[in-house]
Amino acid sequence: MENGGYEIPENANEHCPGPQSESAGKSDACEGCPNQQICATAPKGPDPDLAAIIERMATVKHKILVLSGKGGVGKSTFSAQLSFALAAMNFQVGLLDIDICGPSIPKMLGLEGQEIHQSNLGWSPVYVESNLGVMSIGFMLPHPDEAVIWRGPRKNGIIKQFLKDVYWGELDFLVVDAPPGTSDEHISIVQFLQATGIDGAIIVTTPQQVSLIDVRKEVSFCKKVGLQVLGVVENMSGFCQPLSGFRFMSVTETGEQKDMTEWVITSMREKCPEMLNLIAFSEVFDSSAGGGVKMCMDMGVPFLGKVPLDPQLCKASEEGRSCFDDDSKCRISAPALKTIIEKLLSQLNVSRIEEGA
Repeated sequence: MENGGYEIPENANEHCPGPQSESAGKSDACEGCPNQQICATAPKGPDPDLAAIIERMATVKHKILVLSGKGGVGKSTFSAQLSFALAAMNFQVGLLDIDICGPSIPKMLGLEGQEIHQSNLGWSPVYVESNLGVMSIGFMLPHPDEAVIWRGPRKNGIIKQFLKDVYWGELDFLVVDAPPGTSDEHISIVQFLQATGIDGAIIVTTPQQVSLIDVRKEVSFCKKVGLQVLGVVENMSGFCQPLSGFRFMSVTETGEQKDMTEWVITSMREKCPEMLNLIAFSEVFDSSAGGGVKMCMDMGVPFLGKVPLDPQLCKASEEGRSCFDDDSKCRISAPALKTIIEKLLSQLNVSRIEEGA
């Protein structure tokens, strides 16, 4: 639906002035509308800084937004490992963290305590490697425990500043890690990047319905704002770990626990050593309703793949390391992530850069 050239949300009130109108969220027709607060705080009309953003982003070939309907589904972990993987393929990569209130990217990239520096070209990203730069508000906080208590307009302002003032140089990929949900930050980043050309969004979920309900809203958001859904990643898709990595307990009727790990491992080694090479799998979340695959079929969006809940991947993220490193021991999650990333590159028609190219 349109009004005066503006695209009107399907759930808007009658006589909606349009989300880009100067009276959006403020007119009498907006009273009681579920979009009122978002429309009132969203940027209106032509943005004077848009030209500067377009100029900055002109040196970035591919821009990918990473979204999630809920927090805690592993979105930032995926963003971090996607960036590590692309950099390991010899691409020039930037990772922009716009989760203003919960910036976890600095820790996941092993960059805690780093600061942003400014040059005559603009703000300089903090570099993990020469071809992997990172920008986050986490680098600006005086203390890692400092809370960011900002309203929408100020959040929009820092996102705009990241886009127009950070000097990335020539990039093959800019990965943007967004906060969960569909709020001011999402409207701002989409509005700013659409003018520069954005490839689309990857949406991260977990298998259970309580997460997928919100992912459906995220897909709906993307469709409403004209943002292509590159695919959905189902994270924490079953708990996987080598059998030898478990601890085994016996529990009495009174609840007392006794560690039986040494006895179990010794027994397996003596009687059936092949078992020590097996991978144990357990469904942590209920996926009986079809999980991410079924949701993607229902909503007509691509399904990129599943990533198991792997303790070694969790450890790599905590330590700010790539799960693709030889010593990371992520032999369950790393292949799953690699398959997803290869599928993404194929979808974008991007070829891997050969060593030395």
